[in-house]
Amino acid sequence: MQLVIDTDAQSVTEKTDEGSRTVPLHSPESFRLINKHWVTVGWGQKYSYGFTWFGVPLIQLPEDVIRIQEVIYRLKPDVIVETGVAHGGSLVFYASLCKAMGHGRIVGIDIEIRPHNRQTITEHALANYITLIEGDSTAPKIVDEVRSHIKPGEKVLAILDSNHSHEHVLKELHAYSPMVGVDSYIVATDGVMADLVGCPRADADWDWNNPQQAAQDFAARDPRFAIEIPPRLFNESLVDEPVTYWPSAYLRRVA
Repeated sequence: MQLVIDTDAQSVTEKTDEGSRTVPLHSPESFRLINKHWVTVGWGQKYSYGFTWFGVPLIQLPEDVIRIQEVIYRLKPDVIVETGVAHGGSLVFYASLCKAMGHGRIVGIDIEIRPHNRQTITEHALANYITLIEGDSTAPKIVDEVRSHIKPGEKVLAILDSNHSHEHVLKELHAYSPMVGVDSYIVATDGVMADLVGCPRADADWDWNNPQQAAQDFAARDPRFAIEIPPRLFNESLVDEPVTYWPSAYLRRVA
């Protein structure tokens, strides 16, 4: 497939084995085509590895950060559970939202929390909003420990951002979805892996071995959950194609 951006002709042409089509450069369809390739090239160039939140590395695409903020503000969850800690930037980001809202706390789980990352998190000004748990996020003992930090009736938002293999994400979906109440979400991040086969830093099996496929398989088997893009709180945009590493990520509990 080829994508030709012609700024003189003000057009974008997509060429595939089935033929070609040309759309105006300044159009929603042009944005969709360019966006698709911008996202995949950005992944290979580690674009998301250049941001911090309150001084802590936050390895996420900025639009995904803004969108999850909208969800958190609308839901105002009592507990945000995140699998995958890494440097801790996401935990600090969620904690800052809890502080700003005057409501909520965070539980972060990782199979290994490196000492310097643990120190950064535990010494951060927002550390009192964060509980760290080290261990395999799918191990029954760890799942039970997470559950012990949730009081009866509390609203939970779960975000899965650890091992992104299909098997592991599916296990996490089964483990943490019972903690999520009606109209809240469990979020399987980084489903963009499905579109990255052939890109730098991508594996050949990512076309199926990815969180997006796990989310789709889970939703197909569990009618209590549906894959939905959360409603925007404000939208005067002319495009409906999200700039995201999290396609098909949001599983809303509908029953």
